[in-house]
Amino acid sequence: MYLFLMAAVALSAAAAWTDWRTGRIPNWLTLGGALVAIVGHTVYGWAVEDWQTGLYQGAFSVAGLLFCSIAPAILFWKGGMGGGDVKLCHPLLGIETQMYALVVAAVAAPARLAYHGRLFQVLGASLALLFNPFLPPNRRRAAPAEAMTWFRLGPAILVGALVTLLVHGYAS
Repeated sequence: MYLFLMAAVALSAAAAWTDWRTGRIPNWLTLGGALVAIVGHTVYGWAVEDWQTGLYQGAFSVAGLLFCSIAPAILFWKGGMGGGDVKLCHPLLGIETQMYALVVAAVAAPARLAYHGRLFQVLGASLALLFNPFLPPNRRRAAPAEAMTWFRLGPAILVGALVTLLVHGYAS
């Protein structure tokens, strides 16, 4: 398991680097990583136990990939995150990695906004978007375009993968 976690951290590092530099995570990196994870788990299970264990681990990897993609896919569908971040979610211990990544993002995003002097502007726009559906049409407030912002999640996913590696590396 430790080897798979190290591979997930390496993939996260490459994705974080490209996300930080370009604002995009390429499909070949994320889809290639998912394919390598599925094949790797299948081959590992087959080599260590038997072909049935290999198939089980491969299927479990696919199920983990699909399960870990639900929340990010909904955010992507609603325009809340990029598609590369959706595909970067790892099948192995993915929910744990996502939790750590979102905690890092929940701390880093407001800190970044505060540093640039935009925290209260973005919070006000977020509250307007949150409460607008509950207000009558004449009292709804449009969020100004300059108050909308993007946060590159790739580096936070890398930190989440590193924390998962550290937690489970010591547990092994």
